[in-house]
Amino acid sequence: MNSTRLILSSTSVALAMTQLSCEKPESTPTVNAGIVVSEFGELPDGGKAKLYTLTNANGLKATITDLGATLVSLEVPDKDGKLADVTLGFDDPAGYLSDGNPYFGATVGRFGNRIADGKFTLDGKEYTLATNNEPGGIPCHLHGGEDGFNRVMWSGEVDEANNAVVFTYVSKDGEEGYPGTLTSKVTYTLTEDNELKWEAEATTDAPTVLNIVHHTYWNLSGEPNTSINDHLLALDADRYLTTDAGLIPTGELAPVSGTPMDFIKATAIGDRVETDFEALKLGGGYDHCWVLTEKDGVRLAARLKDPKSGRVMEIFTDQPAIQFYGGNFLDGTVVGKGGVKYGHRTGLCLETENFPDAPNQPTFPSSVLRPGETYKHVMVHKFSAE
Repeated sequence: MNSTRLILSSTSVALAMTQLSCEKPESTPTVNAGIVVSEFGELPDGGKAKLYTLTNANGLKATITDLGATLVSLEVPDKDGKLADVTLGFDDPAGYLSDGNPYFGATVGRFGNRIADGKFTLDGKEYTLATNNEPGGIPCHLHGGEDGFNRVMWSGEVDEANNAVVFTYVSKDGEEGYPGTLTSKVTYTLTEDNELKWEAEATTDAPTVLNIVHHTYWNLSGEPNTSINDHLLALDADRYLTTDAGLIPTGELAPVSGTPMDFIKATAIGDRVETDFEALKLGGGYDHCWVLTEKDGVRLAARLKDPKSGRVMEIFTDQPAIQFYGGNFLDGTVVGKGGVKYGHRTGLCLETENFPDAPNQPTFPSSVLRPGETYKHVMVHKFSAE
């Protein structure tokens, strides 16, 4: 990246981070060495979606479907050992395929987040994508288009030795307007250290752009009809990307210091969300990309805590940024698991990623993948209670 970063001291970051310390349809499951494979429901073409349920010795239970390589539920204990699902989602495939699905739990691609005007130029050729989102009345391309990775069937394979499921999908040349045939692999692993790992890899037979991301909506209270505004959030990021009215980055990496975008110190999400601040007014609240402090390898990016249940989620990644979305557009019209109507700010997203609109902004980290290269994205969710 061709811009200078403001670097936080390792001591201040450590202090900041330490301040935070589904029901499914009935079916007859088959068991594979601790991994339960069951039927999720029927698809429009008559096929069947599957559920893969991973459990560890501590009682954590992750359920993933091959429809969109989607995390359907994750049961996590609170400070008293009580298990609850801490994700938003649906009870059946129809929900995940509905127009009202805001990408609950999805693997998003080819390009997660936004691309300005649905266009980009690669090696001198312009490509046109669907403009399926209009923030501020300004059309853009969002999360891979009309039928992105979240709406396709992935091939699932159980990895018994690692308590993991590996999903693969081949996106053909020209799918949703993207060049090159892209072969993607997403692995979900549940460890005995209470970590849910989501790892993406991809290769291509022609130059293309991509930004595969994980898009779960979290509510650590385990009560999806309650607000996430009391959750405490810390981000290892001293800058964020300013946007225009269409939520497309302007190219500026603005300092968070002295603004309601500052989560270096653990802060309740609702404390400043209604502040008269341009970025918050444009996004209807928090819906922005924070630039993570530059470090090598997989490192701590965010820490989230629900003070009532004591549940804590730490996110580690190898990506340069994280999108924090506070559920501003949830309005009670989406009916989710157990018939719950998901209200305003009852779920939040923390999506590790490359920068939005990177294909159009040469100063941003490159999103180009070429033949012979392998795209990799590691995201680790580590759970505890205190």
